[in-house]
Amino acid sequence: MITLLLADDEDLIRGALAALLELEPDLRVVAQAATSAAAVDLALAHRPQVAVLDLEMPPGDGLQAATGIRAALGIPVILVTRHSRPAVLRRALAAGVAGFVPKTTPAGRLAEIIRDVHAGRRYVDSDIAASALTEDACPLTIRELDVLRAARTGAAVTEIATAVHLAPGTVRNYLSSAMTKLGVSTRHAAAHTAWEEGWI
Repeated sequence: MITLLLADDEDLIRGALAALLELEPDLRVVAQAATSAAAVDLALAHRPQVAVLDLEMPPGDGLQAATGIRAALGIPVILVTRHSRPAVLRRALAAGVAGFVPKTTPAGRLAEIIRDVHAGRRYVDSDIAASALTEDACPLTIRELDVLRAARTGAAVTEIATAVHLAPGTVRNYLSSAMTKLGVSTRHAAAHTAWEEGWI
């Protein structure tokens, strides 16, 4: 029997997936979480053999939860996502994630992937893998990425300036440049785009 932790902030999706996976004779869901923090806590409490996490789960994201669970228990983690950005895939693989699948994956196929990662194999969706090979280069400079990383929290320009050790005017220039390159009208949109692309 392979024991599972499921984490997704959408109750209906999480509940439906749990019900479908419980139909498999060798899978048992021992814990369900709605946040990344709860996912880590429940993993420590229930010690499942595999964790299946939603990438976009707040607060933070499923990748943070995956990193925490991997550090604490060393179990395989599968990330499920709506946004199959190649750079996010690279970050996930660097963090030791064993599986990376889109939310369109049928429950029966996910059950097979769970068995595979439990047996020590890795699984990456073929479409996501193909995208990773053809991804465009990031148009932003390292400094622009630093500033957007700090801006992602919603911080004011002065707070961003303190965090990245730059003058507020210089921060505004970097933010303006990044917004222009990404074709967005606000720094929050620029930071979100950079995060979705997996650049920060």
